Amino acid sequence: MEFPLLYHAFFLLGICFLVLLVSCNPVIKVNGEFSSSPFPRSFLFGTASSSYQYEGAFLTDGKGLNNWDNFTHKPGNIMDGSNGDVAVDHYHRYLQDLDLMDYLGVNSYRFSISWARVLPKGRFGDVNWAGIDHYNKLINALLLKGIQPFVTLTHYDIPQELADRYGPWLSREVQEDFEYYADICFKYFGDRVKYWATFNEPNVVVIRGYQSGIYPPSRCSSLFGNCTNGDSEKEPFIAAHNIILSHAAAVKIYRTKYQKEQEGNIGIVMNTLWLEPMSNSLGDKLAAERAQAFYLNWFLDPIIFGKYPKEMYEILGSSLPSLSKYDLEKLKNGLDFIGINYYSSFYVKDCIFSVCEPGPGNSKTEGSILRTAKRNGVLIGEPTDVDWLFVYPQGMSEIVTYIKERYNNIPMYITENGFGERDNPHTSIEDLLNDTRRVRYMSNHLDSLAIAVRNGADVRGYFAWSLLDNFEWNDGYTIRFGLHHVDYATLKRTKRLSANWYKQYIAKHMAGKRSSASA
Repeated sequence: MEFPLLYHAFFLLGICFLVLLVSCNPVIKVNGEFSSSPFPRSFLFGTASSSYQYEGAFLTDGKGLNNWDNFTHKPGNIMDGSNGDVAVDHYHRYLQDLDLMDYLGVNSYRFSISWARVLPKGRFGDVNWAGIDHYNKLINALLLKGIQPFVTLTHYDIPQELADRYGPWLSREVQEDFEYYADICFKYFGDRVKYWATFNEPNVVVIRGYQSGIYPPSRCSSLFGNCTNGDSEKEPFIAAHNIILSHAAAVKIYRTKYQKEQEGNIGIVMNTLWLEPMSNSLGDKLAAERAQAFYLNWFLDPIIFGKYPKEMYEILGSSLPSLSKYDLEKLKNGLDFIGINYYSSFYVKDCIFSVCEPGPGNSKTEGSILRTAKRNGVLIGEPTDVDWLFVYPQGMSEIVTYIKERYNNIPMYITENGFGERDNPHTSIEDLLNDTRRVRYMSNHLDSLAIAVRNGADVRGYFAWSLLDNFEWNDGYTIRFGLHHVDYATLKRTKRLSANWYKQYIAKHMAGKRSSASA
């Protein structure tokens, strides 16, 4: 009689242990698969870069001038007076950098092609075969390591030839140029590239290039910035319109000539902000929605729904460019995915029915809102060395859920997310490499992303910004976002704590993933 009692006691103890084990390490069914990770086996983990910020090789092997070459060579445009002539010399050191990716265990690499390296004068000149050869070598080297190329056609850059001719996004003629360029890229690289993004952050391109004027072509009105030419209340909408239709032209070419055979996907990458209402008032809640309309939905609504957001129509009326029947026909091709660059969040206050002090967003052409990091004197999140970056991890889940619900859960990729620190020459090498704040930032944002995925968001990848410290636009080399420290005097790459952390995170969540991704 004693043996059965002992047996039952051990049996019950075993059941309790299993319950405890499951509660500590829950098994979740995601997209039909059982896994301890919320991310599906097809998930892409990678790092992100851009040609101007990484490649260097200024005018090397037939590359032409682009708008950022021209802009950075003019005194006063970049904080430290630097430029991307050398950058981190990724053009010559990409094999070394691929070894760093291989160590991390990533299964994808997001990079952009330099338009002026492939077509130095756009469609008004010849194809630069040395440029084609370089990207073929890079793509082939990636695939040999089981790393999928995730390619952006333009990341802020355009040949200076076209900038001089068009302004550069102010003429409808530029649509023909982008279509021609996209066709060249699909033709020579598309047999091995399965992920294409037409534009990186077109909302940033038009706001900073044609409203505030702090990016090329430096066009703005006096109330918005210090420029010699431009109209901040009209030109951003013209430039955006031409970018939207250029995207549509590239997608049409891909759909009709290449996609069936090449079996890839094409989308667009947007800069995103999670925007919290300043208060629970109806005015502030509507202001937060208007702010998204004038920032994110401005581009995605025409591409996906064939029309601009109603909030923009209500405020701008006839000053918003109209979409012709021909335009709408092109826009029917839409996109396959939405790329999300998320770093930070802000509060939004209504400026239609409330009095607002001067600040970002409170003009009519920006939606009559005030965007601020503070509410009642308290910041929305931990401040960083980057003046626009406040640590608000929950914003990742919020923006993903917002896009999921507005755009019918079109597949999404987190195409950029990262943490920047101000360069300090007096910091010890140990402190430079022991980037605990970056590790905490990435960990918390990935946890937030996991919440959205568990709640049904079709997110298919995460790309950390960035593999290396690099040229950070107006900030030059004064801000560092890299998982690897770069000594700009020698260009030596050194792993930070965050690189080792990311390696472990990928190994934990995506065991065996690279072989299945490249199959």
